[in-house]
Amino acid sequence: MTLTPVPLSAMHVKLRQAAPADFPLILDLLARCGLHTGSVTPQGSTYWLAELDGVPGGCIGLEHGEGASLIRSAAVVPEARGQGLGRALVFSALTQATLRGDRTVYLFSQEAGNYWRRFGFVPVSAGEIAAALPGTPQVESGLLKGWIAGEQAWRRDMYTQAGAVPPGGGGR
Repeated sequence: MTLTPVPLSAMHVKLRQAAPADFPLILDLLARCGLHTGSVTPQGSTYWLAELDGVPGGCIGLEHGEGASLIRSAAVVPEARGQGLGRALVFSALTQATLRGDRTVYLFSQEAGNYWRRFGFVPVSAGEIAAALPGTPQVESGLLKGWIAGEQAWRRDMYTQAGAVPPGGGGR
């Protein structure tokens, strides 16, 4: 089923945590958005789905480490882009990281650096992610297949103390 291009304000938008049974749907969404799916797994991860009038329109994942997490598989179908759905998914992942007590959230992104900067992410080396999140599926895949060294990595330090600037807040 395809979405018709109408403003999100005219649609019923529902964000929900994905269940293991949703993984074929997540893999399909990622493939439709041209993203790799080889290391996508529900083990050690939390994923969210965004549904627009009951139709899957986007997803995002958060792989968990000790005191840090890795955002991965952030995708919004082309016909729903530019209306805030991706931002809502990112906020869901950052909120979960905060609730977990993570001090840092990382991600890999070659093309969307300006997008991630809006959420307070700054460029770092891929080696920093590999050291901070050993054993996470995306890091393991990158090390095993050799692609990690050429990736652009990003980090966002989390604000966990009361009164601190929330994710995406404070004019970033």
